[in-house]
Amino acid sequence: MKYRYDCSSTTKNCGIKNNLKIKNVYLNQEVLMKLKPQQKKWYKAIAQQYFITQPAAFNWMVTMDLNPMINLVGRDKLANGKGEMLIKVGAILPIVNEKNNSKINQATLQRYLAEIVWFPTAALSSNIYWEFVNDNCAKATILVNEILTSGYFYFNNEGEFIKFSAMRYKDVNDDKPKEWIVEVVESKVLNTIKIPVKLKATWKLDEEYFTWLQLKITKIYYNI
Repeated sequence: MKYRYDCSSTTKNCGIKNNLKIKNVYLNQEVLMKLKPQQKKWYKAIAQQYFITQPAAFNWMVTMDLNPMINLVGRDKLANGKGEMLIKVGAILPIVNEKNNSKINQATLQRYLAEIVWFPTAALSSNIYWEFVNDNCAKATILVNEILTSGYFYFNNEGEFIKFSAMRYKDVNDDKPKEWIVEVVESKVLNTIKIPVKLKATWKLDEEYFTWLQLKITKIYYNI
């Protein structure tokens, strides 16, 4: 790898003091979600998520109301480099239960990598290697328990994070990964650190862009 990108200035732009090291994170989200590209209605959901930075891990739990009588309960999990995805109807009937799969492992680790912008000191972790692309872009590669994946972080001229992209598996049945894009809608100071608080996530499906997720962080806590 020819270049090593110095991301310490980016963490300082977030207002992080030199002696702060984030070890764990808990946050709450308000979520809008679509299940398929042709869907016009956004489903409302609430979510909570817990991260650990060493070793890299998270647990994301979401509850979405499909109608007044039926809801979906979902969980994404990363632990020891292994990913899991579970979705249940009414918290009882599983309709998705994926684990022990290399595509899920890679996709889940890429999600963790994209979301370190909420706890920026994780960017300095020894298992994340940064490469300079240009003045507004850096490539990050993360290794956890022999699972290796990467993505691209984009910044504005002030060094603020504005977008993440990666080639990611959308489904375990996909032959090839698809471009997955996370864009910042709004950033602000929350619990003393400037982070993206509103974001949207988009898949590039052939020539069509499918924005399927909008989220807002309402609360975040560090080192609890």
